[in-house]
Amino acid sequence: MVKPFDEQKGIESVVSGYTGGTVKNPTYQQVCSETTGHYEAVQITYNPEIYPYEKLLEIFWQQIDPTDAGGQFFDRGQSYQTVIFYHNEEQKDKAERSKQELEESGKFSKPIVTKILPAKEFYPAEEYHQDYYKKNPVHYERYSIGSGRKAFINNNWGNKREK
Repeated sequence: MVKPFDEQKGIESVVSGYTGGTVKNPTYQQVCSETTGHYEAVQITYNPEIYPYEKLLEIFWQQIDPTDAGGQFFDRGQSYQTVIFYHNEEQKDKAERSKQELEESGKFSKPIVTKILPAKEFYPAEEYHQDYYKKNPVHYERYSIGSGRKAFINNNWGNKREK
């Protein structure tokens, strides 16, 4: 989820990590054990005058399968489910509105199952997870193709995808 946001004008930082759970400072292994309640997430710091929140939502929806309640592509389990974490009521309202608009668009034949939850403490992931697509570009691309993510995005958003 880092790459689509990383070099956009107005995006100041994108940090990979974990949120939503009960364990302080969880490790990747703990989160993947499905015992901490955390989700894998990104924390995006942005300038809303250059890159509005609605644009974050638009890009987010175009990177996921919002109808998959079991995870994302090859990554299965609660920690890989899609969630929008909001920090205030304005973000919550905009997230809910964007979800409703996507649902009503008819783009997907199955229900949109992405959750919208209040943000909890965010814990940055281990260093080897940060900027993974830059550190491991061959593996990142191979996973994107092999997992079906790239085809799913192209099939559902094609040329209309935001960049």
